[in-house]
Amino acid sequence: MSMLVKALMVGPLQVNCFLIGCLATRQALVVDPGDDGERILDAAQSADLRITTLVNTHGHFDHIGANRFLVEQTGAKLLLHLDDLPLLRGSRQHAALFGLTAELSPDPDRFLADGDELTVGELRWTILHTPGHSPGGISLYGDGRVWVGDSLFDGSVGRTDLPGGDHGLLVRSVREKLLTLPAATVVHPGHGPDTTIGREKRSNPFVGDGV
Repeated sequence: MSMLVKALMVGPLQVNCFLIGCLATRQALVVDPGDDGERILDAAQSADLRITTLVNTHGHFDHIGANRFLVEQTGAKLLLHLDDLPLLRGSRQHAALFGLTAELSPDPDRFLADGDELTVGELRWTILHTPGHSPGGISLYGDGRVWVGDSLFDGSVGRTDLPGGDHGLLVRSVREKLLTLPAATVVHPGHGPDTTIGREKRSNPFVGDGV
């Protein structure tokens, strides 16, 4: 697949937002537009890409803050797992726990479920339901890469002390849905640096083989 991937750190919690473009059709997907909508839109326009789809890997406020701006500016369709709709709608209350404010998101145009196929231009991903950090957490797997939101990090996993979190469920999700992917798969997390499935399987102290 002919794919352009650009990562932007956005918002006060430094979320990794990913602009993913199909170079054949110039259509683009944005994963976790957490904030700084104008910067995301500028990055797309600079790359001659048209944003058609937004995906929230989960509904926490720091991953959804630019939803409304980008939907209004581009007409893109917003996608989320149904189980995180309450989090999406409660973003202001969640942000207040951190002493922050949040932009209310529009409701999704469509809900994603485990096993769904997502297509943008000629690019395709399989949706993996990876709950635990939140009830409706999802990952997007395709072309040797997986976008995991806050389920898995370089040497760590997502926190589970927020409403809807479940540590045991998160560990199962990561082990059964993510660590079973090919070892060379590049992992794009919601915060921090990229890693690989092989590295996390070998050495992640929360879910790896050494646990």
